Amino acid sequence: MPDELQQAYRLMHVHAHPDDESSKGAGITAKYVAEGVDVHVATCTGGERGDILNPKMDRPGILENIHEIRREEMHRARDILGIKQDWLGFVDSGWVEEFMKVQEMGAKDWSLLPEGCFGRMPLEVTTRRLVEIIRAFRPHVVTTYDENGGYPHPDHIMCHRVSVEAFRAAGDPDRFPDAGEPWQPLKLYYSHTFNYPRMIAIHETIKRHGLESPYEERLKEWKRDPSWDARVTTRVECADYFCVRDQALLAHATQIDPDGSWFAVPREIEKEAWPTEDFELVTSYVPVPEAEKHEESDLFAGLDPATADDEGKAAVGREISFGKVVTA
Repeated sequence: MPDELQQAYRLMHVHAHPDDESSKGAGITAKYVAEGVDVHVATCTGGERGDILNPKMDRPGILENIHEIRREEMHRARDILGIKQDWLGFVDSGWVEEFMKVQEMGAKDWSLLPEGCFGRMPLEVTTRRLVEIIRAFRPHVVTTYDENGGYPHPDHIMCHRVSVEAFRAAGDPDRFPDAGEPWQPLKLYYSHTFNYPRMIAIHETIKRHGLESPYEERLKEWKRDPSWDARVTTRVECADYFCVRDQALLAHATQIDPDGSWFAVPREIEKEAWPTEDFELVTSYVPVPEAEKHEESDLFAGLDPATADDEGKAAVGREISFGKVVTA
């Protein structure tokens, strides 16, 4: 799509913590920014309870000031990616073992999380904040995590719930009437960053080049779910922007070890094996025949830049054209 057309579009990613915007979908972010799309990231928490995952940053003064440092890291990544970014302002829930154990048994006991954290905030409170941001920015497309959070951190699961609820509520004039003029985003996607076809393709390409794969053991233990892999509808080619993604990742120095697993695969091999970032189109208010065939290659497919704004205003009460009515 020509650059001049892309300039009409607005894209919002909703993420749980600072660094998620760089580790999940940052390639397409950089691609769309380069093509003139206005991209906004909404970050649900400050990542205050995140561990220091880069041993080079495990030194005096870091953990004690982790909140401020992670904000600074986010601002550097934001500038590298060329995006706008807002904090929802909620507190990281942390990785709570008791919550994880209960969740593995098929339940979610949010009372096990720390008092006042994101996971324990009332859904109406967290949804309102995101609705305010959506109505102010007016995105045509929103991306977030699937119902399992992409991985089962409580903040990722809550990010899914809040994103889905806000996607629906933003266009409803009866919901949060003092939170801005109603606006209905036209498409909602779940990211599928870590999927088996991608991992096995990269693994096999590494081996074909005579190198040692860092995914050998992980793939042996992988419990494959073909129905999950089949949910991907959309693959956006963005290999030329993996370098920008990597620089944004490195900005999160407390989280990303430059000598660690994030950079264990040579980028040329990654480009050869899997040059796309993958998504599931969940709801669309415009026809998307490519997605119905699982062949969509652009998050803005089906949209017309000349009418996208009018459609966002008019979508309230209209039947969706693809997918399902999402529920939190």
